[in-house]
Amino acid sequence: MKPQEILQELQTLDVQNPGAWPQWVRFSAAVLLTAAVISAGIWFGVKPIHEDIGREKAQEQSLREEFERKQKKVAALDAYRAQLAEMEKSFGAMLRQLPSKAEVANLLNDISQTRVASGLEEELFQPQGEAPKEFYAAIPNKIIVLGDYHEMGAFVSGVAALPRIVTIEDIDIKPVGGKSASNSTKLRMSATAQTYRYLDDDEIEAAKPKKKKGGRK
Repeated sequence: MKPQEILQELQTLDVQNPGAWPQWVRFSAAVLLTAAVISAGIWFGVKPIHEDIGREKAQEQSLREEFERKQKKVAALDAYRAQLAEMEKSFGAMLRQLPSKAEVANLLNDISQTRVASGLEEELFQPQGEAPKEFYAAIPNKIIVLGDYHEMGAFVSGVAALPRIVTIEDIDIKPVGGKSASNSTKLRMSATAQTYRYLDDDEIEAAKPKKKKGGRK
């Protein structure tokens, strides 16, 4: 059938009476109607579902990224806890090196014995006042000793080897007799032997600043 004949036949169709249409027209109309219904179903039914799936995928990706961030934080927290436990362990070991108040006298005696073993003469050994800190107290001791370089080196090494923490600070070494005794091997060392002790619970509590009680207006 020629295109002109098809066009003429379509123009003569009675819209009110589809049953009278030629078979090929009814078949074509059915195909077009089916395609329209499918398209409408896709547009109004499938497209919203597809959009919902897209939103769910985006939310899934966001939740996955949030989970990975939190997982990294948890891993970092575990590493931090392990590091904190190691620090507490090291801190406990260092704290055990600090004598108690009752043991300070023995520590000072150990320093004096180390001086004797090194062959130094003592001119001064004078404990100073304590300087309380957060959980320990520093106890400076002024010392003046006489001897040669080797004896002084042995003394400092011996003090460093003590089981308790002692530091030698503010060291000043001069020849005995001043500049006129430059040929003498005897030296005078002035220094501060700093010892430490830990504060007991009562001392720590007493050292805390007292809260002022509010009065009535």
